Amino acid sequence: MTLLGGPTTGPTVAEILDSHLHGSGSPTRTARMVLDAIEARGDDGTWLSTVPRDEVLAAAAELESRPDARDLPLYGVPFGVKDSIDVAGVPTTLSCPGYAYVPDTTAPVVQRLLDAGALFIGKTNLDQFATGLNGTRTPSTMPRGVYGNEMISGGSSSGSALAVAHGDVPFAVATDTAGSGRVPAALNGIVGYKPSRGLISTVGLVPACKSLDCITAMTATVDDMDRVMSVMMGRDDADPWSRDRGPGFDGSTITVGLPPVEELEFFGDDAMREAHLAFRNRLAHLALPGGVEIVDVSLSPFLAAGELLYSGPWVAERLVVFGDFLTEKPDEIHPVVRDILRSGEKYTAVDAFAALQRLQELRSEVGRVWEGIDVLVVPTIGRTFTVEEVLAQPIATNTMLGHYTHFGNLLDLTGIAVPQGVTSDGRPHSAMLLGAALTDDTVLQLAAALLDEPRDRSSSAGEVRTSTTLPAS
Repeated sequence: MTLLGGPTTGPTVAEILDSHLHGSGSPTRTARMVLDAIEARGDDGTWLSTVPRDEVLAAAAELESRPDARDLPLYGVPFGVKDSIDVAGVPTTLSCPGYAYVPDTTAPVVQRLLDAGALFIGKTNLDQFATGLNGTRTPSTMPRGVYGNEMISGGSSSGSALAVAHGDVPFAVATDTAGSGRVPAALNGIVGYKPSRGLISTVGLVPACKSLDCITAMTATVDDMDRVMSVMMGRDDADPWSRDRGPGFDGSTITVGLPPVEELEFFGDDAMREAHLAFRNRLAHLALPGGVEIVDVSLSPFLAAGELLYSGPWVAERLVVFGDFLTEKPDEIHPVVRDILRSGEKYTAVDAFAALQRLQELRSEVGRVWEGIDVLVVPTIGRTFTVEEVLAQPIATNTMLGHYTHFGNLLDLTGIAVPQGVTSDGRPHSAMLLGAALTDDTVLQLAAALLDEPRDRSSSAGEVRTSTTLPAS
């Protein structure tokens, strides 16, 4: 069976800026085109709310009237925000109407984008309370992936991925606690980047698991990701996990760790297995300044850490924020999400300390792995699912989707999902590149090479643009 479809991404950030500065385009014209496209497609589960047309056009016109605005790094570039992140005056719902509230303050990461000249279009859909990797756990319209055949969109940042894959906006703000940004990126053929924890402020994000949460972004290219991240990243002393970025890529050989084939799991999806193995064969021939060296690396300690996430006490961390709502209004919570939250009630303090001790052992073991490699390369997902398959087995399918992503934040890694074409039957294939904390720039460099993108060093994570000095609030 051959599937039809795939991403229909629109102009890149660079193309929009060039149009605004040197062509016939303008922020107002771009905003009008975005709103027209969203309206024409109708409610397909991508957006939970959009800013009224007159307000978006007024914001675009205001930008055009400011004499200094044309120098801003995201002048008139439209974007969406996952509806678990606050924008002042706009309801934050987490895809749960009964939980919704209207914040007075905009999250620092969104404010940085606005200060850089970006145009906020609206809030994107998500698995309720950011609990899930599949995109089906919402009381709103259930989104589908862009490859057709009733394939899931992935989640929890389902709408953020679709907003980019449909070409509505060139970038969207998302989150990633257990793969919530990387999985939907993989299922919709775009780039999903989870920076090292702390590089982007999580102030103004309703936490899923506060000790693990990362704010992330979706784009169609690494160049767009570099441009957006140069604005989004920045220390915030109000965020206790905040930290400065690591060194830039130094041009040396990148040592890539590949797990033995027998350790890879594709859950019976032979076409996905074939696509990934063919991709691995191309890795050694990438055009990089210092070349690529391939070494074997066992996935065992990584997977062991991933098993702690949902079979261990971290699920109880969700009750810190949602416990009272679960007690007071359980019927307003999606049934699958409600059961997951309730599963956290069984854990004790002893369980938590035992898991923390085990995790520290695994972090030590993984730390020794990073002494021999720069980047670990695995599939982003082992197989795809239809909506029907997920609804029939909501927990089992979700666990399979997170097989290669669950361990990322527990082990304090950086990661990026990179589209690598399709399988023999037309489904999306994505590779995931993982690095130790604060090695983001090396991981991004390899990602750009995989997409055959020349990377502008002035926009990389290692060479800070002037836009990163924008105020955090």
